[in-house]
Amino acid sequence: MLRRLTGTARVSALLGMIIVQIGILLFALPAVILTFTLGLVFLYPPAVRMVRGTAEETRRRIGAWSGVRIASPYLPEPPPPQPLTDGMYRHERTLYKSPRVPAWNARWKWLTTDPASWRDLLWLGLDPLIKIALLPMLLVAPARGLRVYGQWCALLLSPTRTSLLRGQLTHLHQSRSIAADSQAAEMRRIERDLHDGTQARLIAIGMTLGAAEELMDSDPAAAKALMTKARDASADTLTELRRLIRGIHPPVLAERGLADAVRALAMDTALRVEVEVDLPHRPEPPVEAAAYFAVSELLANAARHGDARSASVDISSDGSALRITVTDDGLGGADPAKGSGLRGIERRLAAFDGVMAINSPPGGPTGVMMVLPKVLPVHWAEGNKLPRWKTAVVALCWSLAWCPLFPQGMVAAVFKTFAFPEKSWFLALYAPEPLQWPVILFMIALGLGMYATAIAIPAKHNRDRWMAEAPRRLGMC
Repeated sequence: MLRRLTGTARVSALLGMIIVQIGILLFALPAVILTFTLGLVFLYPPAVRMVRGTAEETRRRIGAWSGVRIASPYLPEPPPPQPLTDGMYRHERTLYKSPRVPAWNARWKWLTTDPASWRDLLWLGLDPLIKIALLPMLLVAPARGLRVYGQWCALLLSPTRTSLLRGQLTHLHQSRSIAADSQAAEMRRIERDLHDGTQARLIAIGMTLGAAEELMDSDPAAAKALMTKARDASADTLTELRRLIRGIHPPVLAERGLADAVRALAMDTALRVEVEVDLPHRPEPPVEAAAYFAVSELLANAARHGDARSASVDISSDGSALRITVTDDGLGGADPAKGSGLRGIERRLAAFDGVMAINSPPGGPTGVMMVLPKVLPVHWAEGNKLPRWKTAVVALCWSLAWCPLFPQGMVAAVFKTFAFPEKSWFLALYAPEPLQWPVILFMIALGLGMYATAIAIPAKHNRDRWMAEAPRRLGMC
């Protein structure tokens, strides 16, 4: 009873939206017409925002009410214009003193060239009619009607393959920019460490050896003391170089993988660290490096800023996602806005679409969860396996499609065309005379449809799998 009342309430809300949609349509259509006929361009952006807002609300409701998930199809919003070295702003081949005109032009191009904007407008014009056509089903069987309505909305409001690829390419370019910025910052840090540390030590060693050479004949004891000092300094320099090399890319990480590298890191830190690793596959080297340095930074923060005494690291997989959890018993209060290396961790993870969640109340404990999606390899046998019900449908279609297509369709059509008196087991020939040809055509269409279904289900499954793995594949190129 409650489910029935809930379905009726949702249908009522859906039908009530018709009035809102008609009102938005009465504003949006004249705005679009006046924009492209009389040049009243200021009317177009608010009209698009209203239409997109209605479409986004429909996507949200359909996903919650019918289970039909519709992703947002819009291209990413253009970034704000950046000034050139002379302070000017460029849009295509024109320079401007203020960023307002380039920002307006970029936003105008974004709104007018995005196919999703025009598909939203087409959906808004047809949707009230579709709701009225589905009204009997929505009233009699609300759940089934909402599901059918969701399929209709998915037809126009879902992202196309082109828009998905364009969005993924844009996101890939942004991720690569973040990775390049992080790499540049890392190179500056290495240069600074070499200049301020190792280079200064080597110069000091050279000066010490020069002084020892001058005292070699006049004061051998002092020269020997200087040689001993130079030897100790060279040992300290070698230790510092090894530490710097581990900071660039630890050898154990390249040779033995993320699990052993984190265990070695836990042994070197002053904290008592428990490490749990459960990875069926080894990530790619860039992913391992990002995960390793993220854990290293978090453990260093726990010891340096949180006064922690113990910590735990858990590394596991969730399908193709890498999940890392680091907790410590420190003082808490960790905040990316306050620095402490957390921003750097976010930049490292962003290069792989990774996210970081922090729970660090004052007084502790601190827990950090990091998730890097679609970075673990998925075998073809695992990723391409059809669900059982789809496998059963494909097998059924392949095994039975020949019957309606050939004997009950094409052969029956030959018998009908040449007026053979023998009806045999052809079902269409036993139907009344006016219905024989419709039945024959139906049988042919049924057979062709079954073959098409048997081909389309695996093809769509492979296409969906390819689209899901496209970001990782593009990132590997």
